[in-house]
Amino acid sequence: MSDQPSEASRPPENPKEAGAPVPPEPPSSSEAAGPPAAGRPDTTPARSAGEPATDAPPSVVRDPAPARASGTPRQRAQGAPKAAVPGNPWQHGAGAPAAPGDGATARLRPPPPSLIRPAVLGSVLATALLSAIFLGDGLGVNLLIVAVPAALAAFFAARAAGRRLRPWTAAWAVGGLALLAVPALRDAGWPTFLAVVSAFALGSLALHGSRTWPGVLIGSLGLFDSVVPGIIWGVRGVRARAEGSRARWGAALRTTLVALVLLVVFGTLFAGADAAFAELLGGLVPDASVGEGPWRIFLFALGLAGALAAAHAAAAPVRWDGITVRPGKPRGRAEWALPLIVLDLLFAAFVILQLVVLLGGYDKVRDVTGLSHAEYARQGFWQLLWATLLTLLVIALALRWAPRGGTGDRTLVRAVLGPLCVLTLVVVASALRRMDLYVDEYGLTRLRISVAAMELWLGVVLILILAAGVFGARFLPRAIAVSAAAGVLAFGLLSPDGLIAEQNVQRFEDSRSTAIDIDYVKDLSADAVPALDRLPEPERSCALRVIQNDVLRADTPWYATSWGEARAKEILEKRPVKGDARDCYGAGREGTRDGYEPDDDGYDPY
Repeated sequence: MSDQPSEASRPPENPKEAGAPVPPEPPSSSEAAGPPAAGRPDTTPARSAGEPATDAPPSVVRDPAPARASGTPRQRAQGAPKAAVPGNPWQHGAGAPAAPGDGATARLRPPPPSLIRPAVLGSVLATALLSAIFLGDGLGVNLLIVAVPAALAAFFAARAAGRRLRPWTAAWAVGGLALLAVPALRDAGWPTFLAVVSAFALGSLALHGSRTWPGVLIGSLGLFDSVVPGIIWGVRGVRARAEGSRARWGAALRTTLVALVLLVVFGTLFAGADAAFAELLGGLVPDASVGEGPWRIFLFALGLAGALAAAHAAAAPVRWDGITVRPGKPRGRAEWALPLIVLDLLFAAFVILQLVVLLGGYDKVRDVTGLSHAEYARQGFWQLLWATLLTLLVIALALRWAPRGGTGDRTLVRAVLGPLCVLTLVVVASALRRMDLYVDEYGLTRLRISVAAMELWLGVVLILILAAGVFGARFLPRAIAVSAAAGVLAFGLLSPDGLIAEQNVQRFEDSRSTAIDIDYVKDLSADAVPALDRLPEPERSCALRVIQNDVLRADTPWYATSWGEARAKEILEKRPVKGDARDCYGAGREGTRDGYEPDDDGYDPY
């Protein structure tokens, strides 16, 4: 969606006094900024900096003026309200002080949108109904079903406001919908949570169109700021349209009721006539009881408020890019560069020693350090992760206080920070290598795969910073946001629980582990069933017993069932577990999941 309106507004001109013999003159600045004359449409989309914020339509806040100016020029000048020159409605008052009583975001808001359109209202109501029907039984493909009409409501509202679809907006919207496919594919709750939160952030960015650091950071949560204005906007629009079209609303209501009665009557008759049709109908239609009424009403209200907030943000987005952060005071070259050069030398010395690990492996590590596999990996991975995070903070602060005198200063900044980014990439590679060696020795867990994914993304951020130093930092905030969303999407689609089970089963099959840790793998989600199904008995039944109880006993409808859960259910129905839980008391325990023996007093954080 465009950050600009479809047409530029122009302030009306005040005519000269009636009957004056002098020829017309160009209006003064105070007259050009005055209120429009009565009987003429007010095409100015932006309020003046001193005008109070209001959610009423523009026609309500106009200052009624006579059709033709009267009185002396002095009287007209004294009676004319003081107003700023109208500006861009999508950058209303950016940087200007807000009037007393305005909200914290008043100076960043454009004027209130026009009355809600029928297409927007229909999409909002569809979102609310689908939320009440489908969201009460869990998460799955139902999130996509609910998100589509909400996205349509935002699209119709943006088009009515004159905004156009832009490439970045399309990228945010498509990425958000793609992230909602993770709950439809994976049963694990932790990748689903990350995907849903990221989808909300990308949807908010699509509605606000932010491009700066404050805009991207705050705009990802900016949809919350449109909840209350969106509800007020929807209520006013429905009230205004209902007053002039009661007959049409009555006809629509009667048509809907007749259609529902016909569906219920004939659907009941056909279900009683054929058992297969009854089973199909029962699987498609949500099963809602009277006791779930309050919960369904809450979901209806939640969907209604969310869709109205999205539509209002699309029609009148808060311009979070108007929030500016002043750059820090530039330092002298020597004062700024000397500490960073010392840090570069420290990183270089550390990187030279890390080449032993990256190229030599654990045999070389034992010869040099005398540490075991687990001790060496635990000793350094978390420190290297924190070193990477702190390096990013150092780079951000260094850019804030960097000298900005000219070409020479820019060359100095690149010459100092560029090597620091490259050396930090080697630190990232060293941390990932340590984790790889540790996982190869003791297996994969949720925490290990999560922190490894985090470290890998930090490496991507460093590469983007290097690219910004060469090609410019204009797209850096949005590029980092895209990389984070892409990482969450890839993390969910790769099925971390499935990878954990696959890696541990593969180690067991390759005789690299004398037993598999049943106590750990039995708590994985249904995504791990295809890999755990390859285990021999009794390890297979011991690993799948808890998952089978959860999957086969769950009466989850189709729209709240993930593909991973459906696949696990199919496998376990064909090959159910054998024996009972007593057979699992001594199976699959080797006491080395965390890299230490049972009688060791050491503690492993992951």
